Amino acid sequence: MMKSVLCSLLSCASLLLSDVLATYHLSVGDPQLISAQSFAQSRNNGRPPLRTLNPAKTDSQCRSRPLDLVFIIDSSRSVRPGEFEKVKIFLADMVDTLDVGSEATRVAVVNYASTVKIEFLLKNHFNKPDMKKAISRIEPLAAGTMTGLAIKTAVNEAFTEQSGARPRSRNISKVAIIVTDGRPQDQVEEVSAAARASGIEIYAVGVDRADMRSLQLMASIPLDDHVFYVETYGVIEKLTSKFRETLCEVKAVVVVEDPCKCEARLAFQKQTQAALQQLTAKLSDVSGRIERLENMVGRA
Repeated sequence: MMKSVLCSLLSCASLLLSDVLATYHLSVGDPQLISAQSFAQSRNNGRPPLRTLNPAKTDSQCRSRPLDLVFIIDSSRSVRPGEFEKVKIFLADMVDTLDVGSEATRVAVVNYASTVKIEFLLKNHFNKPDMKKAISRIEPLAAGTMTGLAIKTAVNEAFTEQSGARPRSRNISKVAIIVTDGRPQDQVEEVSAAARASGIEIYAVGVDRADMRSLQLMASIPLDDHVFYVETYGVIEKLTSKFRETLCEVKAVVVVEDPCKCEARLAFQKQTQAALQQLTAKLSDVSGRIERLENMVGRA
């Protein structure tokens, strides 16, 4: 009887072990991967970004690698008209540094406040003059700061193949650059984790009153390389050289689908290993108790 009980316990434990191991095989968009992304990100949020603003010139021959690049810009009430013009200058300067084209870098702009407006898609403009004209026509939306909604809209509408994003098989990096000066009025952690889990690399640019913790929750890791801060919109264009350096094409470098994903998988793996260790300890304890019972029954 004792042996049958022991076999039943070991059988149940084996099933539990298989279930735990199975959860480690994650795919893009998997809720468990999104959860792991958030867990990995939270481990870095207590550390402020060390990067400082240094507008040093970069190699004039440096060329940006092909990207599907979406700017997500805050035009809420706190961004005054003159400041919003500075943001548009920054976008235009960024366009000037990129190799824009249908087979090079494609650019889209998502404008947000309480509502979200896609100003133009990745498939709309393939030359710099047209792109800069479209940027010059952007108007602020005023009111509200729904950053989470803006990120979700970018993922669902701007980064799709129907909107001009290249297929995953092309290995074209997908990059979002968020510019904001306030605190989001909605949740950004889960929607940002989902974006990163889908393979989008997120840079967060904070200006003046921007909430640092929110920037950290949104950005990819390492945060030192993905969170920027400037004191005023008057100097935001100085970040252009930093982004040019960051987005510069580097030879013999394998494109990483999502810099945060490795950290997230590592975090999930550690959680799984901890669960396995606890399960192993419990099995050992149960086995010991059953062995002692069998010895007692044998002596009786």
